Amino acid sequence: MTDTPGTTAGRRRHRVREEALADAMRIARWLLVEEGPGAVTVRAVAREMGLTAPGLYRYYAGHRELVQALVSHLYEELAAALAAARERLPDGGPGPRLREVCRELRRWALAHPQEFALLFAKPVADADTAPGSAAHDPSWRFGAVLLGLMVELWRSGTVRVPAGLDPAWTVQLEEVREHLSGEPVPLEVIYVFVSCWARLYGTVAVEVFGHLDFALTDPEPLFEHTVGEVLTLLGDPAA
Repeated sequence: MTDTPGTTAGRRRHRVREEALADAMRIARWLLVEEGPGAVTVRAVAREMGLTAPGLYRYYAGHRELVQALVSHLYEELAAALAAARERLPDGGPGPRLREVCRELRRWALAHPQEFALLFAKPVADADTAPGSAAHDPSWRFGAVLLGLMVELWRSGTVRVPAGLDPAWTVQLEEVREHLSGEPVPLEVIYVFVSCWARLYGTVAVEVFGHLDFALTDPEPLFEHTVGEVLTLLGDPAA
């Protein structure tokens, strides 16, 4: 009898595969947290699963595919956490909801510093999110939570756009606009979005990586001030 997906044997095979993939992700993440990104190898994951390295090749073709799967998994988790934070204030308006999302980003990053570093510091080349990579779309699902709220603020017509931006380099932002579901957002406004993200990411990253320890024992007020500046740039009336 042919072992098709609809047969009992096919369903069992699918379940075994899904369980193996979930186990591999759990172990890969454990290795990342305990030993760092360099420890996430096909051989190490296979060993912890009780397999040989060739045995794990049934699920991952090599190191890049394994790391891309882990990066995708983490981006999906982070996107879900930010979306849940957004929904905690369903009637709060885009500004308050964006503030809550920013706070959730900081909370997640501080709770998962190794995972944050893998996603945003990219300590290994295979953790990239370039177009065509497996992690590209998951990374944009994370970004869409922030960008969606920024677009809502843009619709109110209060985003502060700097004058005199050189179109020769703002055209680099075209890919961002392609991910905005057809919204006709001007490139100059997208520049503001990217600038806001750079401020937010920078403030979170220097805290997560311990680069504020020389000056601050409690970086939260600096973070809250930065979020306030971001919301001001985006024209949030409450800010």
